Amino acid sequence: MALRHFNNLKSLSGPILITGHTGFKGKWLTLLLDSLEIPYVGYSLAPALDSLYTICADTPKSNEKYSDIRDFDALRKFFQDTKPAAVIHLAAQPLVIESYLNPAYTFDVNVMGTINVMQAAIEMSSVKSVICVTTDKVYRNSEEGKLFSENDPLAGKDPYSSSKVACESAIDAWRAISKFNNQSDIFSVRSGNVIGGGDISKNRLLPDLINGYINQKKVIIRNPKSTRPWQHVLDPLYGYLLALEVSLEGKSNRAFNFATKDLSISVEHAIEIIKKSAGSERVLVEYDTHNPQFPESSKLDLDPELAFKLLGWESAWSQEEAITSTFEWWDKVKFKNISPNEACNQDIAKLLQL
Repeated sequence: MALRHFNNLKSLSGPILITGHTGFKGKWLTLLLDSLEIPYVGYSLAPALDSLYTICADTPKSNEKYSDIRDFDALRKFFQDTKPAAVIHLAAQPLVIESYLNPAYTFDVNVMGTINVMQAAIEMSSVKSVICVTTDKVYRNSEEGKLFSENDPLAGKDPYSSSKVACESAIDAWRAISKFNNQSDIFSVRSGNVIGGGDISKNRLLPDLINGYINQKKVIIRNPKSTRPWQHVLDPLYGYLLALEVSLEGKSNRAFNFATKDLSISVEHAIEIIKKSAGSERVLVEYDTHNPQFPESSKLDLDPELAFKLLGWESAWSQEEAITSTFEWWDKVKFKNISPNEACNQDIAKLLQL
């Protein structure tokens, strides 16, 4: 993947507004933007005490506000105060199991929150482009191992994926409204299971395995045969910036997939990769495949060909490299006295040196 200089992003009249900048992907994105010297501002809920945002413990290099995207008045005022030139909308309720426990909240945040962001954006003449991050789980999945392309039909299978399908419908509607009024370009981006250092989300394989490794606790594995398109968090984030750069050139597309070109690997395979890095005796797992409490897709693959052709994007890490890199990040931070900031910047340097 050839490194882009992002001249369009660096010459914007205002900053990029990032929603969810205190989250896992959001913090990695702000660190990447810092490295590229691209200005941004952040709007998000307050960070969790043990989140990557908090443990990096650096002074924010941008204007930021802790608030809820469902508070339209506060969101609109932040837009008016900061006059962003582009938006990357990451803020969401991103967990499948949490969506079963709190479906109404999931829909409220993911759908109405996204509508608020798009509406605030199109009201601002300064905003030229809006990226809305959805998920690889929006496609109608018959579990046949199909590689989903951007034009395949969408359908949810659980409250989380259904909320993101509803998001996609709202994005199409606001894209049409904005286009009719000659306002911001609006489009969605869809990526696989992102992994990397600093993720503390519950009921996610890599965070659970690494937490078990650090604390020497057994991890219960629900679906060992399920496959996912694992990818290092920096890969799709770099892709989002490429999509934004192209959008500012007037070469937009309705949606982009970001995933590795190799077929997804199973949960079982991912565990073996972690064991290879950490030592089998230090990764304690127990398989519980009987009567799963919450049904999830068993096979999932995305086709990234459009991003490759239109953006020149491809993943810098293979799936195995991404899993190994995630383990090594935590190993360095927990056992080798390397700061979270330094560990993140080492991965960013690898990306930008390609």
